[in-house]
Parts: sequence; structure tokens; C-alpha cells
Amino acid sequence: MKKFDKERVLLAVAGPVIALAVAFALSAIVLLASGKNPVEPFALMFEQATFSDVQVLIINQASMYYIAALAVAIGFRMNLFNIGVDGQYQLGAIMAAVVGAHMNLPAVLQLPLLLLTAVFTGAFWAGIAGVLKVTRGVSEVVATIMLNAIATSLIVYLWKPDVFGVKIGNNSTTGEMYESGWVPGIDMGEAGEIYGLVVLAALLGIGYWIVLNRTRFGFDLRASGASTTAAAASGVNPKRMVLTAMLLSGGLAGLAGLPILLGDSHTYNLNFPTGIGFLGIGIALLGRNSPVGIAFAALLWAWLDKASPELDFHGYDKEIAVIMQGLIVLSVVVSYEAVREWGLRRQQRRVGAELAAGHVLGADNNTTKEVAGR
Repeated sequence: MKKFDKERVLLAVAGPVIALAVAFALSAIVLLASGKNPVEPFALMFEQATFSDVQVLIINQASMYYIAALAVAIGFRMNLFNIGVDGQYQLGAIMAAVVGAHMNLPAVLQLPLLLLTAVFTGAFWAGIAGVLKVTRGVSEVVATIMLNAIATSLIVYLWKPDVFGVKIGNNSTTGEMYESGWVPGIDMGEAGEIYGLVVLAALLGIGYWIVLNRTRFGFDLRASGASTTAAAASGVNPKRMVLTAMLLSGGLAGLAGLPILLGDSHTYNLNFPTGIGFLGIGIALLGRNSPVGIAFAALLWAWLDKASPELDFHGYDKEIAVIMQGLIVLSVVVSYEAVREWGLRRQQRRVGAELAAGHVLGADNNTTKEVAGR
């Protein structure tokens, strides 16, 4: 491996490693300040990860986090901050649940219909922010935040009994979906089942890498994110790229809730997980928008979620996991900036050394020519 490639790998790995180390250290300080053992909670959570049933829970949760983080990462690569992933994911899930509860086609048609419903719903909701940005210059941050609030109100409306809602006790649901829309899981025996759509999450990660790194569209997307002016000079339409990126991001976000919807709950109700879109932001940051990095970050986040309940049985607050997640996000921002500055200084020193060497070599050549001329 060339020296430059080694430096790039080092820079890519240094940020997440520093962020995690700082987050663990700060979490230990918080535990010490509260009079608790700073090591035992982490030992308990690591122990939980060795149990097969917890591992299944972690993988299932990570599949949703992974899809949501990929949706965020597409926006990041275009220099867009799509905070609306949570609203797009919830609307995509509830619309797929409604369609699945009112249409009963053969599975070969039902499943693609539900997937497309979620994709188009998420893309439509993100597309609103994209259109506002390219036509009126509205910040996608402001637009997606407001759209999240509207999405919540829209879901409450869809839950009404005279619309699509079905009351079961005190729980509002969309009714149980037809079995033709269920996705069978991977049976792990007594440990439970891994969601069948975990495979979809993996395929989306592969597709994300191929599109961004092996296609002209991916190059245009990355170029537009790096410099819209330079991209426009090379013939790329920056407004079209912004709108396309928002549509792709929203389409992926719409799929984030389907692993649990089609693999377990088979309905959208008050117990359906929320906040996944916001967690996707931190996961995408920690994974540095890389499909492999995001996968590890999603597993880490899911481990913190699923292993932390055990802390309650040992006198610790399970909220320590939430504190860690927040500290990881803060540490990521600081550590990545520190690593970036370090990389720039190394690059400047390397360029300076090369220029100095070139100057000395040029001087030696001139001296040789003078001697030869004599």
C-alpha cells in the first residue's frame, strides 16, 4: 500500500476511534461524579452482547438504523442536511401499513407494492423540501424540521377511526396487514428471528456504494456537494442534483421502518418506534458516510439500546446509554475536525518538503550544467 493510501486509511479510522474513546471516558466521568462504578456498566453491557437473543435484537434494530443513516448520508454527500428523515420514515411506514391492511394481492405483487409505497411516500415528503430549496432558496434544515411536525399531525389524522384508524383498547392502529405482505424472518431457534428485510438493508448499502463510487451520477453528486460552482462549470445542473438527492434520501428514509413493520408488528400503532431518523444523523456522522462505517455505527447504537435495560437490575440507570450516544455525537464533531486539521498540516508539510527537494534538485542540475559547460 502506498504511503498516501496508508495516511488516508489512518485519517478515516482515527476520527471514529478517538470519538468512541472520548465518549467512553466522559461517560465514565459522569458515572464517577454520580458515585457509581465507572467500569461495571460497560462490562454488563458487553456481557449482554454475548447472548444470542440480544444479538438478534441488536441486528434487527441495526437494520432500521442502517437504512435511516444511509438516507442521511446521501444528503451529506450532497452537502444537504436532511433532518426530515424521521418524518419521511414514519409516513412511509404508515402508508405501507394502510395499503397492506386494505389490499390483498399475491405475495409476489404485494411485497413490491408495499416497498414502492414506502419509497414514493418518503421521496414525496422529502421532495417538498427539495422543491422549496431549488425554487425559493428555503433552507432544507428549516423545511424538513417543519415537515416533521406536519408529518406527525398527518399521522394522527390517518389514525382517526373514520379515516384508516382501528381502535384496539387504548391503542390506535392501522389494522393488521394481510399475510401476503409479511416478510418471513431468519429463524435463529430460541434466540428468535432476524427480520427478513435485514437482507434489503445490506443490499441498499451495496447499492449506495456502487452508485456513489462507480457511476457518473455518483461522481456528479459528490462533485456538487464539494463545490456547486465547479460542478456547474463542468456541466452539472446543481438544482437538479439537489432535488434528486433529496428524493433519493427521502425514498431510502421511507424504507427504514419496513423491517419491523413487515417482519414483526404488521401494523402501525402507538408502539411503533420513533426517533430513528434523528439517530440516523449521529450514525451517519460516526460512520463517515461510508456504508461499512455506517454498518458498524448502527450496530454500536443498537447495542447501546438493547444492552442498556440490563443496567436497571444492577442499580444503574439505563439512560447512561443515551448519555453515551449524545457524547459520541459531540465527540465525533470535535474529533473529526481535529483529525482534519492534523491531516491538512501533514499535507502542507509534505508539499513543502517536496517543493524544497525540487528546488535543491534544480539547483544541483544547474551547477552540473555550468561545470559541463566549462
